[in-house]
Amino acid sequence: MANEKVDVVIVGAGASGSTYAAVLAMAGKKVVVLEQGPDWQLSDLISSDFWGRRVKPAGAPFLLEGKNPVSYGYQGGWGVGGAALHYFANFPRLLPNDFRIKSEHNRAHDWPISYQDVAPYYDKVARDIGVSGDAKAEEIWRPAGDAYPMPPMKTFRNGEIWLKGFESVGIRMVPAAVGMNSTEYKGRPACIYDGWCHVGCPIGALANPLVTYLGDARKAGAEVRPWSNVTRVLTNAQGTKVTGVEYYDQKKERQVQEASVVVLAAWAAQNPRLLLNSSTDKHPKGLANTNGLVGKYMMTHFSSGTLAIFDENVENHMGTTGAQYMSYERYGKTAHKGAFGSSFIVAGTALKTSDLGGFANARLDLFGPELAAFMKRAARGFSRIGAFGEEMPNIENRIELASDKDEFGMPLGRIIHSYDDDVPKLWEANFAEGLAVAKAAGAKEMWSGRGNIPTIHLMGGTIMGTGAENSVVNSYGQTHEIPNLYMAGPGIFSTSGASNPTYTIFALSLRGAEQLATKWSMVAG
Repeated sequence: MANEKVDVVIVGAGASGSTYAAVLAMAGKKVVVLEQGPDWQLSDLISSDFWGRRVKPAGAPFLLEGKNPVSYGYQGGWGVGGAALHYFANFPRLLPNDFRIKSEHNRAHDWPISYQDVAPYYDKVARDIGVSGDAKAEEIWRPAGDAYPMPPMKTFRNGEIWLKGFESVGIRMVPAAVGMNSTEYKGRPACIYDGWCHVGCPIGALANPLVTYLGDARKAGAEVRPWSNVTRVLTNAQGTKVTGVEYYDQKKERQVQEASVVVLAAWAAQNPRLLLNSSTDKHPKGLANTNGLVGKYMMTHFSSGTLAIFDENVENHMGTTGAQYMSYERYGKTAHKGAFGSSFIVAGTALKTSDLGGFANARLDLFGPELAAFMKRAARGFSRIGAFGEEMPNIENRIELASDKDEFGMPLGRIIHSYDDDVPKLWEANFAEGLAVAKAAGAKEMWSGRGNIPTIHLMGGTIMGTGAENSVVNSYGQTHEIPNLYMAGPGIFSTSGASNPTYTIFALSLRGAEQLATKWSMVAG
């Protein structure tokens, strides 16, 4: 069934899709947002690890291969709001050195833009959705910008206890920038610090799309259409323009939504899957893929968690799931001898007994009475710090279509991912420094949170660059091959940096959406 043609159809109602929807709807465009899952409300967000799993990925699985298979159970999202419904809302930004690794180190890629191109959008996003932090304190590592609209969040003992340890090894910490309300902001209440951010914030103190850009989009007339599984992007006979998308509704009936512009703002793995599945005789390798780069250069972060027990009550359940303190002190690409890539450091995460980061899983080697004794100590004195590491882009880390298909007949996506030799070196360097911090902080027990090297925050697959010879999109997310097809989200990152990506996702999406609104007649035709 064909629906009435609209100006723009946006696939995905997460951080990037909601930003595009707000900007374009407020510019007077007729906007439809398609989301594969349910239309969540704040009242659906219950502070429970069990209930919180409802907002995690659902639908067709991705096939995971390579030496370091991608873990996405906590990275994606299902339903309106996407992953930004349950993210930690850590809001560090990329730094100037992230944009010019090729120029400065002859590694990886340069971005086609600089930090200065993105910085005004970081500041605007902060005002739009509310960010708490101390921008002035961050200027020891980055150029000056606007102050955040709210002061830093409260701190608690589970973060403060680490500070003397960091100081002893020469790591300066500053209040973490977070997309949370330290005070009431734009009619949304202040945080109550109960530490359940990772399953969603039912009071709206956390800047998720429902209460920020998506709410603005709806007020401006945008339609959000849940239970809509998009399978193909459609093109005209000449292959020169996209004309809309094909999707299946809740009754599993095929629908077509025609539009003058299509924005793919799904998960970083889903966007390439859609492009590859939209092949035609004019685009035999998939849309925007004449150069074969769609699905290539998938990147993740990895973390080195240092765990410790202190001989006092650190109230580890208090605060937010994000960080109380952060540091770019090891953000230089060669900050650790013998390892390449940035590290971003955080401290002061609220912890629960089980599930993500919980202390029940902190010592997998313990059983029975020994585990029970550990749990008693941990309930009072357990805390952790973390260092996120940067993976360099590698063309072999990629998304492909598999022969297996989902219930709508769409080929499953296969994510192939392996870390290069630099990653374990940086991982180990961060572990070693973490233990030094813990010892200097006075921890009674300390250990590294080892196991398989984790994969966190999927990025790449539709990277930006200077032209079709080296990338899929330009710096605004506009595909080089098809002018009225845009990509949004972390898939367009040229490199990954080491800091949490969502603030940059918002900033780049705002930049791309404003450019599209300004150039509308040229793009839409």
